[in-house]
Order: sequence, then C-alpha cells, then structure tokens
Amino acid sequence: MAVIEGVLALLLCAGLWTPIAGSMLAGVAVWAVFSRTGDPWALILLAAVGVALAMLGPVAWSIDALLFGRRRMIL
Repeated sequence: MAVIEGVLALLLCAGLWTPIAGSMLAGVAVWAVFSRTGDPWALILLAAVGVALAMLGPVAWSIDALLFGRRRMIL
C-alpha cells in the first residue's frame, strides 16, 4: 500500500499522468479510509487533494504540459 501511494506521489510531483494519478490517489485514499483503523481525516484530506488535482490537471511546468501541451481555461 505504501509503495502504491509513493509511486502516485512521485507521479504527481513530476506532473506525469496528472489526471490518472490524482484519480488513483483518491481511490487508494478512500479505500484506505475504510480498511484502516484510527483517525481517517488525513486520508479524507488526501482523497480531496487527489480529486482536486485530477480535475485541475497539470501546471505549466509539468511533464504533461511539455508532452501534451497546456490548455488554458477561458471564462
């Protein structure tokens, strides 16, 4: 479990496969909330951050932005 979380954290730090890694991190954190004992609030926060990163996508200096280009949102 710690290895999976570590790999996903490295992918997010590098900005590689950001929407996929964020979604997987949220899924792993939600699964950990129900499978571990103790205080679940840190894992709930981790799941929320994973969902936010999955929806926001990569930033300008990420590997995803270099490989696939960066889309600007115009409101």
